[in-house]
Amino acid sequence: MALSSDRPISLAILAMGGQGGGVLAGWIVAAAERAGWFAQSTSVPGVAQRTGATLYYVEMIAAAEGHAPVLSLMPSPGDVDLVLATEYMEAGRAILRGLVTPTRTTLIASTHRAFAIAETSVPGRGIADSGAVTAAIGVAAKRMIAFDMERVATARGSVISASMLGALAASRTLPFPREAFERAISADGRGTEASLRAFDAAYEIASGAPTEVERPPARANDLQGSAGHPVLAALVQRVRDGFPLSLQEIILAGLRKLVGFQDPAYGAEYLDRLAALHRLDDAHDGAPRSFAFTGTSAKYLANAMAYDDVIRVADLKTLGTRFVRVKADVTEGDDKLVTMTEFMHPRMAELVGLLPAKLGLWLERRPGLFGFLDRRISKGRRIRTDALRGFLTLYSIAALRQRRRRSLRHSREMRHIEAWLATATALLPRHYDLAVEVIACRRLIKGYSDTHARGFSKFDRVLGALPRLESRNDAALWLRRLRQAALQDEEGTALDGALRTIAGLD
Repeated sequence: MALSSDRPISLAILAMGGQGGGVLAGWIVAAAERAGWFAQSTSVPGVAQRTGATLYYVEMIAAAEGHAPVLSLMPSPGDVDLVLATEYMEAGRAILRGLVTPTRTTLIASTHRAFAIAETSVPGRGIADSGAVTAAIGVAAKRMIAFDMERVATARGSVISASMLGALAASRTLPFPREAFERAISADGRGTEASLRAFDAAYEIASGAPTEVERPPARANDLQGSAGHPVLAALVQRVRDGFPLSLQEIILAGLRKLVGFQDPAYGAEYLDRLAALHRLDDAHDGAPRSFAFTGTSAKYLANAMAYDDVIRVADLKTLGTRFVRVKADVTEGDDKLVTMTEFMHPRMAELVGLLPAKLGLWLERRPGLFGFLDRRISKGRRIRTDALRGFLTLYSIAALRQRRRRSLRHSREMRHIEAWLATATALLPRHYDLAVEVIACRRLIKGYSDTHARGFSKFDRVLGALPRLESRNDAALWLRRLRQAALQDEEGTALDGALRTIAGLD
């Protein structure tokens, strides 16, 4: 039912950079003006998170002969008819600001998440609970329309502003027909066809007649589709024949990761290690526990073997699919030129890790020479991968993967993996749950450079508590608590406190 036109209709849009919030506001104003209404829009940029959420505010009123309306430049809490949030947490922020009220406001929100810096900078899981926003919307809004409008737009080659407009048109809260919004898009002249496709799909979903949204295939199945290659087909068959059905998906995901990281032979090494762990698991009553030890090992062993080094970084930055994805993210159509500049800051430690093990150790044992080279190498560099010279530089580094197994870094990673697995398997016969937790502690090690060093330090400190915990019945619970504490902050403050608690246990 359309809102009354005897007073201004107020509409607030909360959008982040690159989501087309200004375009969306312009389309709404254009639709209103074509219908003979007075309309104006203003915007207030924000820098609170990500690239900064901007508030776009639109007011409109039916034209009255002889009267010139006075419209507000900013929304007033409790006086907004429509709120459009292009990200789910922005809907929550609109509620906190008082823009959403149960007697007046229709809230249209995309349910996807674009994580804030505070969420992604936590070593563990720092993602805010979307359920709190859902509960607040149920109380605060008069009416809600919410679905993943980002996915709807992306699947049709457009941006979220187009699907948001479709949901707005379907809500019928503005006194304009669907055709008025479509004409506003067409008149804009930029990416019209893709925008109209996204508009139409969102309109149908918001109207209660959902269309099928394209979903990317599960990446774990990509390897299964490559059975035409005999080596890969044999690896897939090993998984199908040698492991329980319930674990095959995670194992195939790990296998795919390692084949991409190195080669099929490296994937076979992963399956060899995992098969040995599975035999031990089966021999120590793993079946009644759904082979939790094997399943946990499948995940963290794959991550450990696919460690981040300079070769991997260079490989990821020169993938053809990355160029396609970046261009799709920043442009519409194939007629735009995109430049890509990578910021690289190599340190001598990472470069020494690329050298053959004996040569790398020789350099590390000569601190004077090491420091001399480090002062000349450890500098920030900007490399344009859209240019031939920059691309070939990184491509040549990525090609060193054929020599990775002989490198100092690889030898160290493999020794650490063997020691870690040996610790876990030694515990398995007498303390199954604790062995699973030891495997899961590998989550603490990630990234490269300083991040990698901090992870190693936390890993060693957590497992260093094993001798004190091993004799306790609740040892697995305490080790899990230590791991969770280690993931709370980069500095390890929470872990320090947890270790002091462990030290005080009887």
